[in-house]
Amino acid sequence: MEIPNRTAVEEFILLGFGIGQKERFLLLIFFAILYILTLGENIVITAVVLLDSHLARLPMYILLGNFSWLEICYVTTTVPRMLFDLASPHGVISFRDCFLQFYIFFSLGTTENLFLSAMALDRYLAICHPLRYPKLMSQDSCYALVAACWVLGFLWYSIPVIWISRLSFCGPNIIDHFLCDPGPILSLACPPLGNVPQVCQILMNTVFLVNVVFVVFSYSIVIVTLMKTSNQGSRRKAFSTILMHVLVVTLFYGSIAGMYLAPGGEKQSEVTKAVTLFYSTITPFLNPMIYCLRNNQVKEALSRLRRRKGRGEK
Repeated sequence: MEIPNRTAVEEFILLGFGIGQKERFLLLIFFAILYILTLGENIVITAVVLLDSHLARLPMYILLGNFSWLEICYVTTTVPRMLFDLASPHGVISFRDCFLQFYIFFSLGTTENLFLSAMALDRYLAICHPLRYPKLMSQDSCYALVAACWVLGFLWYSIPVIWISRLSFCGPNIIDHFLCDPGPILSLACPPLGNVPQVCQILMNTVFLVNVVFVVFSYSIVIVTLMKTSNQGSRRKAFSTILMHVLVVTLFYGSIAGMYLAPGGEKQSEVTKAVTLFYSTITPFLNPMIYCLRNNQVKEALSRLRRRKGRGEK
């Protein structure tokens, strides 16, 4: 497919939330605090997994440590820019920076999809095939799975970003969003668009649907297996872990399902902004509390690290 590059636009204006100065200031304070808390939570989880020799050997926590690092990158791709735009009167972003944000944000989102599937696979193997689990999910296998999630996540969106960036943008240059989202960007492109929107939609929906089906299928088998378990104590403990995983999956997939699977004409810009705001800022804040901060093994690891620090200071 040959698309001429006749780009005249050198910068975009992010319209943001379309609210008054007082509301902008309140949002600025709220999301600045939320961002700091999100960074703190995920840094703690990442550091605990790295520093605790016990957790660092367990596949589930290797995945969770990488997931927390992913969340740090995820919020940092959008929130600092959003805070800057809330503090300034005009959200001007260069053409290059806009597409860089688009690529990194959606690549991280795809990587998060893959990590949710990887964690579902880990729980499926641990509960449904406990005897084969140490061999199937060894440290080497887990690190290979982690690498595959990162590499595939960043390769998946390279083609859509290149194709969209090669479209003609000859004005207007106002993006009705607080970040560089493909939908609003495509609405500014000058015809002919070729089949770029359709290809991008197919790629977006494919990675979403495949991972949703895999996650739902995996956890369904896990829940059925747990229902057949006679040991009440182990079943209760496993159910507690699985329910936390399912809650995170529901928050992430539930928030983006309607926005990216509904036809474009049914989407409203304000709803789109609210949903994007939820899964790009709120879920990274909630995920550490759901996954780890109420987890006994994480609490024990934190206690071990505090004792080690205390002995080191003495």
